[in-house]
Amino acid sequence: MYRLHAPEPILVPAKGDAFDFRLRVMYVWTAEHMTYPELQARAQYHLPWAGGVLWEQAIDLARQFEPHRAHDLEKALNERLAARRWFPSDKLPRLTVRAWVSPDERVRELLQPYWTERLGLECQHELQKLRAAHAVELTRLWRAALESLEDVPVMAYAAQLTNEQFAEVFGRYVAERRGTVPELVDLLREAVRGHNDLGLGPSEYTQAWDLALRTYQQRHGLAPGAN
Repeated sequence: MYRLHAPEPILVPAKGDAFDFRLRVMYVWTAEHMTYPELQARAQYHLPWAGGVLWEQAIDLARQFEPHRAHDLEKALNERLAARRWFPSDKLPRLTVRAWVSPDERVRELLQPYWTERLGLECQHELQKLRAAHAVELTRLWRAALESLEDVPVMAYAAQLTNEQFAEVFGRYVAERRGTVPELVDLLREAVRGHNDLGLGPSEYTQAWDLALRTYQQRHGLAPGAN
């Protein structure tokens, strides 16, 4: 196998003939029952011919693509070159060609503002997605923490040992939840007091209400003597 790069880029006109595509080309020569010096010599000999065929194939195709569609031309050109049989005789080296296409330098300059803005927008979009993902995860973690802390009164004080933002949010959360407690506690107290006033004594019903009251007070840190 003998690889040979074209010494200079090959220029072919883009659609509209105002700009050129630049082609960098690599020729790969292979043969069997042939020494490497002989293969190299034959490759060098046939290089002008191969370059001419390549130019004919490329110029015919390049005019179908706008000046900024270098990548599309590269794909189409390599597909065409891969399907071509370069030599009809098996006695000659076999040839495959690979081309890389880049736009005219003037086109690259024109594209820079477009890509600069596009890259900025894409980076901003990715940053916003990252922030949103972090917010969702943080919300999930805080929700789990708040639910566990709420069930243990002493943990409300332990929460103050964490960062200030968490302590503040947890404090507001507990305060809002406790805002609905006094009304329910009053109802429980009235239920217990009412049954006692009727002289029902320590009935199972009254004991159940009293147990519910004491459990609810303890859970929310409202038991008698609690701070």
